[in-house]
Amino acid sequence: MNPPIKSIKIAIPHRLSRQEATQRLQSGLAEFRKQYASNLAQMEDRWTGEHMDFKATAFGQSITGRIDVRDSSVDLEVDLPWLFAVLAEKVKGQLQQAGQKLLEKK
Repeated sequence: MNPPIKSIKIAIPHRLSRQEATQRLQSGLAEFRKQYASNLAQMEDRWTGEHMDFKATAFGQSITGRIDVRDSSVDLEVDLPWLFAVLAEKVKGQLQQAGQKLLEKK
C-alpha cells in the first residue's frame, strides 16, 4: 500500500516572458540545491521546454512535482508524502513567497 500523499498546487503570477521566467526558475533551483544540499539526499529535475518534472529525497521521504511556465503564471504542483503533509500549508506559503520574489519584474 502506498502512503498517503498531499498535493500542493500554486499559481504564481508573473509579467516576464516565458523564457525569462524559465531562466529565473532554473537559476533559483540551482541556488536552492546549494543552500539545502545538506538536507537533500537527492534532487533530480528534467526540463522539457517550459515544463519541469522533479524528484527530491529528504529525510528518507520522496517528494515529486511539476512546474509549467505559462504566459502570465508559473504553475507548481508538489506531491508531499504523509510525513510532510502536516506541513503542507506552511510549505505552500513559503513556495508562494519564494516564487513571487524570484519572478518579480526588475
